[in-house]
Amino acid sequence: MSEASLAITPLYAEHVKLGARMVPFAGYDMPVQYPTGIIAEHNWTRQNAGLFDVSHMGQCFIIGPDFETTARAMETLVPADLLGLAPKQQRYSQLLSEDGGTLDDLMITRAAYKGYEGWLYVVVNAGRKDHDYAWIASRLPNGVTFKPGEDMALLALQGPKAEAVLAKHVPAIRDLDFMFYESLTIDGIAAHVSRSGYTGEDGFELSVAARDAVRLWNLLLADTDVKPIGLGARDSLRLEAGLCLYGHELDEATSPVEAGLVWSIGKRRRSDGGFIGAARVQKELREGPAKKRVGIRPEGRAPAREGTLITDQSGRQIGIVTSGGFGPSVGGPIAMGYVEPKSSAPGTIVNLIVRDRPLAAAIVPLPFIPNHFKR
Repeated sequence: MSEASLAITPLYAEHVKLGARMVPFAGYDMPVQYPTGIIAEHNWTRQNAGLFDVSHMGQCFIIGPDFETTARAMETLVPADLLGLAPKQQRYSQLLSEDGGTLDDLMITRAAYKGYEGWLYVVVNAGRKDHDYAWIASRLPNGVTFKPGEDMALLALQGPKAEAVLAKHVPAIRDLDFMFYESLTIDGIAAHVSRSGYTGEDGFELSVAARDAVRLWNLLLADTDVKPIGLGARDSLRLEAGLCLYGHELDEATSPVEAGLVWSIGKRRRSDGGFIGAARVQKELREGPAKKRVGIRPEGRAPAREGTLITDQSGRQIGIVTSGGFGPSVGGPIAMGYVEPKSSAPGTIVNLIVRDRPLAAAIVPLPFIPNHFKR
């Protein structure tokens, strides 16, 4: 895609003003880092509050006459228990193909706005937005419709000081539970604020009208505990937190069972099925998957990047690295990947083939650092 054809978010000019290095990402011109660099941004988020522009993500709505009708319609497409959602609650799930591979992962929220009780608010990955919109819209029953979010922006405020920063503007934020939202007004800006994020830290995601994005961005950045964070640190933060990235840990060949996401499949759904791809999911739940997602700690300082082959100590290939790099909070190289189940136990010694040489590594539990979600 040429630079001229890249889309931009409502905050593009703010990133440029702040000296961000902009790169193409999922069809958008996005900030990968600011002048202080990725490691400084990563550490700032772990210790203070980092502000991310995630307006490239797809925000959309599933609309039915009442909650139960809408939830049942969406349950045919995802394995999450949506009927069990409380008002204002959100759940993580996946869109699955007919053969049980993962088309995308997404967040689904039960709306509780007056007059919108039959709505689900859905956030999908930027690179899968067009695919997901078409997939969902074409598979909803009569009486349930799909609506893309128009002129919307999405910001994420993440880190141990995120709550205190927002509480200066809306003290009620302290009472918001993990994976729930509240409708709040921040300095006159109407915002849909959920306690969620992609860093392993406590934090919030704030959906606002595109016209309000710059004002909210600058309002939050005016706090000395907040700094802007780019895509580079977003990736190292989520990797340390053991969180999947679509196109790496998740793809159309990989099931949520293989990815270690069974926790996101409702217990009722595991037994009853009734969603696209259920046959494979239920088979893998009964018999075990063909591969398992694992954490990997290489010895030494050399990182193992995506695509690195994993072998056992005899040299036989047993898997592949899907994400890898330096973990600033861990203090060394870390990676995630897939291996055959018999080689997936923590403590298993493996080799990573880096520059045609075997590099010793160990299978370790995920996440690499404890998460700090406020539960």
